[in-house]
Amino acid sequence: MKQYRLPVILLVVFEIVAVTLWLTKDNLFYLFNFSYIGLSISFGVFLFIKKYKYARRIVQLLVGLYMLVYLGLICQENMQIEGFWYYLFTGVFEAATIHYAVAKIFGPLIFGRGWCGYACWTAMVLDFLPYKEPAEPRRKPGWIRYVTFAASLLFVVALFLAKVGNIERIMFLAFIVGNIVYYATGIALAFAFKDNRAFCKYICPITVFLKPMSYFSLIRIKCDEEKCISCGKCKRVCPMNVDVTDNSRKRENGTECILCMECVKNCPKNAL
Repeated sequence: MKQYRLPVILLVVFEIVAVTLWLTKDNLFYLFNFSYIGLSISFGVFLFIKKYKYARRIVQLLVGLYMLVYLGLICQENMQIEGFWYYLFTGVFEAATIHYAVAKIFGPLIFGRGWCGYACWTAMVLDFLPYKEPAEPRRKPGWIRYVTFAASLLFVVALFLAKVGNIERIMFLAFIVGNIVYYATGIALAFAFKDNRAFCKYICPITVFLKPMSYFSLIRIKCDEEKCISCGKCKRVCPMNVDVTDNSRKRENGTECILCMECVKNCPKNAL
């Protein structure tokens, strides 16, 4: 039963969050929301343990479509970064602020960049593209993410300073337009760089939150150096160019690991 500890632990963590928010916010939605996400992720990890090939993809669709279609389009909540700034400036600990606190600010202390691998609705689409293994070494323009991060903040600041009316409607429209821009940019970059995750590496503003906390992540891919034969296959299949053979916190692109487990599945010696 030891192999099932991780999905059980993940489910317990999400249930603790679900019940805590339900009781403190007196809103049954949070019990449903985080219970659903926790069950989806735990189910995916269970399928992975059972060696089901598409375990992670199932989780991406279960969580990604729920957040994009139900929360975003039906409930009209802007779950993108501009939605986080909006709720933060209004002083309301709801929707996007809770989402960011759990998934993208404090969550990475436990899950690292697991959000990017299992729940992001942008990556959910990009991972259907043909370039699952990067064809070229990682490039340098990672600084662009800080520009998009600042732009999202300035956009919301400008709306508040201008005292624009019907700002909630603008936030919903920004969610629609933002997703279209993200998908278009992500697909274009994937084909230009022959890398499905080029958008995640160079453009995505969310990584500004994710990277610092991911450095201290409790859940990490580790290498059994006695089993490792230095074949390099794990590095070739890693969509984020992480050197998982190095167990130190300072390993190459260490804060980029999305826990996709491609390295684990492809290791010929089960060293990971």
